[in-house]
Amino acid sequence: QAQKEEAARLEKERIEQEQMEKLKAKDQERREAELAELHSLEQKFLSAQQWKTDYRAQAKWERYLSCDGSPDPTVLQEINTFMSLWREDQNEDIQLVMEKGEQVLNLIEKLQFILLDTPRNEITEKETVQYQESILELQNLLHQKYNGATEHLLKVTNMHEDSDTGNMQAVMKGKNVTFCIWANLKKKVRFKHHMFYDTQHGFDLPKSLAVSSVAVRILHTHYDHVSPLWLQCQSVPQLEVLDSKELIQNSKDNAEEPEEEEKKAREEPNTPAEEETCSDGRKSAISLTEKCNSIADRNETEEEIEKKSEILDITSQGICYLMSFGYFVVQDPLMQEETNEKEEAITDENIVNLQQFVPVGGVYHIDVLQLPPQVKHFKDWSMVELLDGGLEAYPYPPEEAEDATHPPIQITLRLSDNVMYFEDPVIARWDPTGQQWRTDGISNITYETQEKKSITLEMGAFYTIALLQDAHLNMPYRAWELRPTGMDEALLIVTTVFATIQIQIKGNQCMLSSVVVEEKDVLSHITGKWISPIVLRAVLKKAGVNIFPGEYSHKYVSVSKKAPLAEVRAYQQMALVASAFAFAWSKWNVEAGQEQVVFKVSEHLKADSVKDWSLYMFNGQKAQKLKITETSEAFSEELEENSEFHSTLYHTLKDAASKEAIDKVETASFLFVDVVYQLLLATRVLTYS
Repeated sequence: QAQKEEAARLEKERIEQEQMEKLKAKDQERREAELAELHSLEQKFLSAQQWKTDYRAQAKWERYLSCDGSPDPTVLQEINTFMSLWREDQNEDIQLVMEKGEQVLNLIEKLQFILLDTPRNEITEKETVQYQESILELQNLLHQKYNGATEHLLKVTNMHEDSDTGNMQAVMKGKNVTFCIWANLKKKVRFKHHMFYDTQHGFDLPKSLAVSSVAVRILHTHYDHVSPLWLQCQSVPQLEVLDSKELIQNSKDNAEEPEEEEKKAREEPNTPAEEETCSDGRKSAISLTEKCNSIADRNETEEEIEKKSEILDITSQGICYLMSFGYFVVQDPLMQEETNEKEEAITDENIVNLQQFVPVGGVYHIDVLQLPPQVKHFKDWSMVELLDGGLEAYPYPPEEAEDATHPPIQITLRLSDNVMYFEDPVIARWDPTGQQWRTDGISNITYETQEKKSITLEMGAFYTIALLQDAHLNMPYRAWELRPTGMDEALLIVTTVFATIQIQIKGNQCMLSSVVVEEKDVLSHITGKWISPIVLRAVLKKAGVNIFPGEYSHKYVSVSKKAPLAEVRAYQQMALVASAFAFAWSKWNVEAGQEQVVFKVSEHLKADSVKDWSLYMFNGQKAQKLKITETSEAFSEELEENSEFHSTLYHTLKDAASKEAIDKVETASFLFVDVVYQLLLATRVLTYS
């Protein structure tokens, strides 16, 4: 009986092996034709890149013709003239400064968008450094103007005198700034506590300050112009996918030098080296392009390469499309891990690691200032003593013996409703000497999570502080789904531990349709607006909802690593068929190993919920439908009965697809395909789920 059973088992294995060999032979026969057909679809990516290039050129031309009085931030002469004229402007009225500040913030946003959105082959190193320097100068000028407006207000305190206390207080709210100032005119201890009721910001001063000629300013900027510039210039991390170990090794060798430069730049923020952090990234992108060309050299003549280089493009995510050569080049996160391990670890536990934590909700500049000479009135004249030093900080704690102790300052801050804090934030102060955020010097923190979120803390001195949140709170994702909802329309749903985020895609834009936390819609101020994927990333991160892994995220999130070849080509081919097929998370993706990805797929031509899912496995070079289902007891790579595997995901789906679905795939807009791809690559749902 045992012999019979063994013979039957061997015979079954022989038949299965024969069938597998037949399928492999059949796949090999049609491989060339299928890759050619896929290549035809992939031209949509190149069409999208060309469209965006033309769009940028047209936008630049329209900006040149607009003559609306605002400077072009990319033209050095115009932006320098703008800054010079504002420096010379002596009008320091706070309302005018806030209005002008909105224009400055708009110019900064334009420059940041250009740095993130412009392909590396369309921007020079010189232009990159110029734009970064302009950003820093605009940021510094804006803060100088707020200091000037503060000094002007403190000279005319009688205009804002509080009838109850006799002290001066003023609150000005703008779109991106909240300005609170209090001047101690009466110098009475019983008035050492003050609350700005319009903003719910407040403070409690030590006795020594309560009887001194001081002013307290709480300047809440809803933006962050304090953190190093490299933090603001982060784009989607690059991945590298090549078809041989030799090419990957070659990439490792070429990647080491620019990464050393980036390391030095991160160690010296707000210096010329720091300002070039983004440009260093472009250097690595340029070297990546050079590598691509050297690879192509092996297969193409110089004339053909020159012709194809005209359509070669590097997107805002640092992606290099080399469809013509059969390669898809992006940077390998595994290689990143090896090189990142070389970086020096932060030894001081009080220094905030900005790879792991990011400021959310803006920055609070909390200052105690020396009260300047007040305006004196003589008949029709107003006289005020002018000091050469301008606005002066009041020394606290005073410079005395090192062992002297001084009471702390208690600060209460009302947190913005436009930001989500899923956990108690980390409170840090800015250290201008070390150019870093630190947690020492701050104590007795109380975080209120009721209807009016607020935080109370004590500080040993007056600091610029920020609330930082773990950048990876929402990773790994619990689930995700991408489904078509109409012609060139789709819905991407990402479910995390804390929130469910829905993003609609239509044409060349996307829209945050909802963020649901504990069954409640939140962040209504940023939903319902059609924007580009790059802007969507910035908006969600600013609101504290980060679902976009960064270059170092793999160090802080426990994920199932996937080979870049499988991951990136999966995103690419998912985007190509997203107009007719729905995709979703599968629990078997973790069990499938590093070299392949597993996800659920269903043909979906109607705008309703998806019901009939099938499991597919893809390793970048072979796709197959699996026999198991999501409820199976164990993972198996066994092929679905009466199905075949193909070299592409597109053709594997095509085997069982309707003609209507294939027609939708072929006629899908290249802009729609490109946006889906950008979002998939930005969220990296196949690795971070």
